[in-house]
Amino acid sequence: MARAARAKSRSRGAGRRSILPRLLLFALLFALAAAGAFYLSLPSAEPLRREPPATTALIQARGRVARAKGLVARRVQEWVPLKAISPWLQKAVVASEDARFWQHDGLDKVELEKAFQKAVERGKLGRGASTLTQQLAKNLWLGEERSILRKVKEYLLARRLEALGKQRILELYLNVVEWGNGIYGAEAAARTWFKKPASQLLPEEAAVLAAMLPAPRKRNPRRPSGKLLSRSAEVLELFGDYKQLSGARLLEARARLKRLLPSPP
Repeated sequence: MARAARAKSRSRGAGRRSILPRLLLFALLFALAAAGAFYLSLPSAEPLRREPPATTALIQARGRVARAKGLVARRVQEWVPLKAISPWLQKAVVASEDARFWQHDGLDKVELEKAFQKAVERGKLGRGASTLTQQLAKNLWLGEERSILRKVKEYLLARRLEALGKQRILELYLNVVEWGNGIYGAEAAARTWFKKPASQLLPEEAAVLAAMLPAPRKRNPRRPSGKLLSRSAEVLELFGDYKQLSGARLLEARARLKRLLPSPP
């Protein structure tokens, strides 16, 4: 009897052990299927290869906020090709927002590691480490959603955008990024703030626009805050650091910047 009971117990144990691998395999296949479905549900970047987006998640979000207040959302935007945007603005935005833009694959692992170390030291997550490609993905498709899932989407979408090529990514970014309340893209920004097309922006004007990007609805060139003044000067100095402006020309640009953004009394 005892031997029969032990045999029966061993049989039940063997049965459970034989089921476990099948359950694990089923769980793995389910996870892979769910991951595949999630990836396929994300928008394709291919339509953006030649055509500009009709709208963006950020523009739509601004519209919803305005409608909730009973207002009509302002939208000033004019699409222009990259060659019609001043090289100074292109350089200023890349240097200040994503210095390794031309080298990384959509995710800057060096900056990500630095951001993680700072987060550990401070005990909280901070801004930073997002590449221009990631910022563009967020602007186009994700709006101001904040979550770990959004960061996963952001990276996957950034990888899709990278297939379009760096020049196209920069062109898209400079045409959709926000530069003030209802002002989208370099052309609208240049005409609104400096009364000229984006192609004619000077180094100090490009520095001001690049300095606005972390807080475009709060930093106003007509009423410059201390942060806008200091950041504009920092971005202008990057032209010297990268040998894009000689000493004499940098001095002239500094003088023009002071006239452009006078310090508050």
